[in-house]
Amino acid sequence: MQVSVCVSCRGTDGRTSCPGNDLIAALRTAFAPEDGDVTVRPVQCLGVCKRQTTVAVTAPDGYTFLVGDLDVTTGAAALAVFVRAYRQSGYGMVPWQERPEVLRRRLIARVPPASWSPPDGRAPP
Repeated sequence: MQVSVCVSCRGTDGRTSCPGNDLIAALRTAFAPEDGDVTVRPVQCLGVCKRQTTVAVTAPDGYTFLVGDLDVTTGAAALAVFVRAYRQSGYGMVPWQERPEVLRRRLIARVPPASWSPPDGRAPP
């Protein structure tokens, strides 16, 4: 399972360092040893430059969730809760009401896994 954090954007003033680096540090602290299968990694531009501190959460055969405008402290804690729920759900489909509120309001996209494409668009059984 991967948590990819954009490290291309600058601070809101356009000059300060990338807030994504601070989020990476906070995420690495937020995950516990039992979360060993989670890789937190920096990535170049995720293409959502107007929504700084953008993160993609994905796993093989799972949905990719793209969220942005995350605060370093509350975002890291919310992502840790979300990743644990993602791991327990089929295809990473965490029900909306079970997602931390801060992530519900900052969802940019939910992309289905590339490994399947059923004719009706539903998740396989």
